[in-house]
Amino acid sequence: MEEKLQKLYQECINELKAININVMDNPEVGEIDITIAKRNAKRYGCCKQYERFNKHHIEISKWVMDLNDDIIKNTIMHEIIHCIPYCNNHGKVFKRYANYINQKLGYHITRLGNKEADYKESNLELEDETSSYKYKIICKDCGQIYYRKRLQKNLIQKYRCGKCNGKLQIQGGIK
Repeated sequence: MEEKLQKLYQECINELKAININVMDNPEVGEIDITIAKRNAKRYGCCKQYERFNKHHIEISKWVMDLNDDIIKNTIMHEIIHCIPYCNNHGKVFKRYANYINQKLGYHITRLGNKEADYKESNLELEDETSSYKYKIICKDCGQIYYRKRLQKNLIQKYRCGKCNGKLQIQGGIK
């Protein structure tokens, strides 16, 4: 699995070079290494930055490695963009790079992934993950559902919907 990840990562680096985005040998970007995440996470991947943003460690979740290579590369590309200066969040510069790469290379880099659609595209069955959660949180505006194993004290006051920025409401315990 690690070999596959390194191979796909190298393909992404070469594709970026072809459109004049050189993340290797670039002093502004620094060093990048990539591995499969040790913990099983809901997220697709993450990019951790060290030493004043000159060292980047990308982790890709194990479950992502079961998906189609296109989806894995899309995830890798998303995380590589975070290694570029001023792209450590999903702000304007990140979006500019994502749109450019999407246009030039045919990727579909977005801020959030769609696990259900990605499993379907990979011809895999998505297990029902809601059975291990205690709480169901719903956005009052768009109906987006979030599941949590534990509840934070000020969840409703502190957080908003990631999709539409609407207010959240706890529907109660699941079981």
